[in-house]
Amino acid sequence: MPRWVSLLLFFIPVLAVLSVGHVYLYRRLVRDVTKRKWLRRTAQGLFAVGFVGALSARAIGSVLPSEGARRLGIVFLLWIGLVLYLLMFTLAVDMVRALAAWRERRKARAETTAPTAPASPERRALLGQGLAVGAGLAGVATSSYGGWRAYHPPDVRDIPVRLPHLPRELEGLTLVQLTDIHIGGVIQRRFMDELVSRTNALKPDVIAITGDLVDGSVNALGGFAASLGKLRARYGTWFVTGNHDYYSGADSWVAFLEGLGIHALRNRSVSIGDGAASFQLAGVDDWSAHRMGERGYDLDAALRDVRPDRASVLLAHQPSNFDEVARRGVGLQVSGHTHGGQMFPGNLMGDLIWGDRNAGLSRTGDSLIYVSRGCGFVGPPMRVGAPPEIARLVLLPA
Repeated sequence: MPRWVSLLLFFIPVLAVLSVGHVYLYRRLVRDVTKRKWLRRTAQGLFAVGFVGALSARAIGSVLPSEGARRLGIVFLLWIGLVLYLLMFTLAVDMVRALAAWRERRKARAETTAPTAPASPERRALLGQGLAVGAGLAGVATSSYGGWRAYHPPDVRDIPVRLPHLPRELEGLTLVQLTDIHIGGVIQRRFMDELVSRTNALKPDVIAITGDLVDGSVNALGGFAASLGKLRARYGTWFVTGNHDYYSGADSWVAFLEGLGIHALRNRSVSIGDGAASFQLAGVDDWSAHRMGERGYDLDAALRDVRPDRASVLLAHQPSNFDEVARRGVGLQVSGHTHGGQMFPGNLMGDLIWGDRNAGLSRTGDSLIYVSRGCGFVGPPMRVGAPPEIARLVLLPA
């Protein structure tokens, strides 16, 4: 499918949801709450500006390349998240009110004696106003927390992994995974410097960057990504491509990263360690790269030199195709892509789509897969129910 068609299929429902959502929220949180004309008109202007800004948030920085425009774009991205949670809580309140009204009507019809007097219009209006205000406050509180959590440095998660055939000499070797950073208009140098500092403080043996590093060109973002050149690991830093890297020019980014001393694993493998005290580290290009006319995922090439009697780790951006990876006898796959759903209820939807491969460590046969929730974010700069992470995988003999 051409990329413009997939973008159109994504944009049309988003446009419909945003337009209906803005109108619904204005009616429920403003028109039904106050009769003051100046408040209604102010809210109309706010919702109109928010709607237009939500549609153009990603384009503002490129059309007006300045720090002020970048900050304005962030505000509009935050607005999208706020609208999402306002919608969620307001719809929940309205569903509860509708259910209560239905039960009240049903009870009135069932009464054989004098029916209970219904609540007065004034009382119902007051109750509606209170519930609307409560839903609004809940939406603001949730989105505020989500914004704080997204910008807060990622947590470090220690995950012990029993890797088949791992030599005893490598017991306790640490592989630190960074994934789904999404350097771009929101995540820039300050975030990257902190991420690199936290990673180096772990004193990793291997660092793996498993894709979706950037959302933009080398010319625009190279100065921010340059922080990665300060990463230090005993056996080096390794990179595999993600789908967003292809949107941004994967070949150019691979060349840039290699200039920083970061090695790309594009459908190939290397040996990590010394002699017999080693394991095989393989990497594949992103699973969906072929849709963009790229050579893409080639598991056969990546595993060509991987022996079944040696410990092996595969870096792959998406957890897709892991059943086949497990069938090939790879001991561990390290992936990202899902963000763990990033924002509630996205984490629940992710569980439905990916199952136990939405986030965390899981097993298929004798093979393990670890899926990180990622370090950064995409879309609204918020994290609710799926906090960002730096994953430190501690390899142990099986």
